[in-house]
Amino acid sequence: MRPTTFVLAGGCFWCLDAVYRITRGVTDVVSVYTGGHTDHPDYHGVCTGTTGHAEAVAVTFDPDVVSEDTILDIFFTGHDPTTLNRQGHDVGTQYRSAMFPADAEQEQVFAKAIERARPLFEDPIVTTIEPLGTLYPAESFHQDFYAKQPFNGYCQVVINPKLTKVRQRYAEFLEPSLPAGNGGWPR
Repeated sequence: MRPTTFVLAGGCFWCLDAVYRITRGVTDVVSVYTGGHTDHPDYHGVCTGTTGHAEAVAVTFDPDVVSEDTILDIFFTGHDPTTLNRQGHDVGTQYRSAMFPADAEQEQVFAKAIERARPLFEDPIVTTIEPLGTLYPAESFHQDFYAKQPFNGYCQVVINPKLTKVRQRYAEFLEPSLPAGNGGWPR
């Protein structure tokens, strides 16, 4: 099979970026802005909530190594899909839980993933399926943020618990971690 790319939003893109970079079979992760109504958004504009964009990741993976279902199940483990327009203290439409299919086939795969995840959550899933639109790569500072800033407070308090949760449920699909003290990043 040829590589597949899913565009997924689950709060701050730093979190999903960190999760997918340790997933076997993932060949590329790009933090992007999508789903908005302005051209060439930047971080400051997106943070105002007025551009309509979501912080998302474009995850490219080899389906022969890691299945579409696993990529999507990790998505639902790596964020809270039951909180509308927020993830923890990150609040605004830019932090919404959303999936952006490239075609009708992906839309069906995404809808099935939402249904598969429903029984895992006490509260209703609010994840939306939205038109893909244009992808605008986020500034270079945001790309691979966790590896560059493992001791950043946000990484320690927000990303590390998400990585731990994903490791507990999907260890067989993840790269082995380095010893504690480096943020657990497998480099």
